[in-house]
Amino acid sequence: MILKTLSILNYRNIPEASLEFSGKVNCLLGNNGMGKTNILDAIYYLSNCKSSLSSTDANTVRYGEEFMLLQGNYERMGKAENISCAIQKGKKKSIKRNGKEYRRMSEHIGLLPLVLVSPQDWNMIVGGGDERRRLVDRIISQSDCNYLNALIRYNKAMEQRNSMLKQGYADPLLFETVDAYLSEAAQEIYKCRKEWIVKFTPVFMRYYNFIGNNNEAVRLDYRSELDDKPMQKILSDNFSKDKLLGFTSQGVHRDDIELLLGNELMRKIGSQGQCKTYTIALRFAQFDFLKQLGGITPLLLLDDIFDKLDSLRVSNIMRIVSDKSFGQIFVSDTNRQHIDETIQAVGSDFRIFSVEAGICRPLL
Repeated sequence: MILKTLSILNYRNIPEASLEFSGKVNCLLGNNGMGKTNILDAIYYLSNCKSSLSSTDANTVRYGEEFMLLQGNYERMGKAENISCAIQKGKKKSIKRNGKEYRRMSEHIGLLPLVLVSPQDWNMIVGGGDERRRLVDRIISQSDCNYLNALIRYNKAMEQRNSMLKQGYADPLLFETVDAYLSEAAQEIYKCRKEWIVKFTPVFMRYYNFIGNNNEAVRLDYRSELDDKPMQKILSDNFSKDKLLGFTSQGVHRDDIELLLGNELMRKIGSQGQCKTYTIALRFAQFDFLKQLGGITPLLLLDDIFDKLDSLRVSNIMRIVSDKSFGQIFVSDTNRQHIDETIQAVGSDFRIFSVEAGICRPLL
């Protein structure tokens, strides 16, 4: 899959841009805060119907403007695809495929697989379980629409149950109905996550040890309250507690993935280089997973990934992305040397853009 052109209007700090990309390597060069990450985020938005930088769509509209528009022209499985996204303040956003608007955003997820490696990935190491659940959910959802539908059903039922708890509902039959619906979706989610971790972990371990040029014992452990008892039992056992709290305290929405080095959490004993290697290996494993299950080579976005890495790890990353199994790549950096090293490793098919104060211009 290739993103051939990208048009941006009023996206974050980008007033307007029309970019034509190489089918292999595209480099964004500029100082911090100039808009490189925002261009990558625009590409991310067209794949995921949301920003990687903000949970609020209104924050994607350039300051002082009333709307934003993104449009990407892709080549996917030998066919042209035009995807557009429009947001106007005070109105519902519109996502269109080849001029036809989606009825539900979930219909779009997985069409344009994409992997973003960014400084925000550090939160997977030091952040709470919600960061790691988000990683798992996004990976599986891009390749399994049934899993995405189960997540949507679970979240809707959870919202309804929490509302009932807050308002002091006492009808046991009503709770029984909602709990049954919630439990069915929870079991689907739990089963998919269990199957995913078994397949995903060996791929992650291979990438981690290749980048670090070592054989450290790293692994991912999936922790869920459903390991011990079914969701229906969890809800029943905690009902009195949940009524006092006003929300559902336990379930698959509390699951976590432990990121381990040996038998210790990476966040407790890992160096900066080890932690950065860990997150990059997670993303490269995500790339393999999506490509294998979906049959389409994802776009790879590398945002300022060379920071905190020694020359050996950088060299090994370049060896990975230069493999023909990787398709179109987008790289952002402040350092021209890093850009040149990427181009040298991957090949002659490239374009370089400068980004300054939201203005993007082709250099080569």
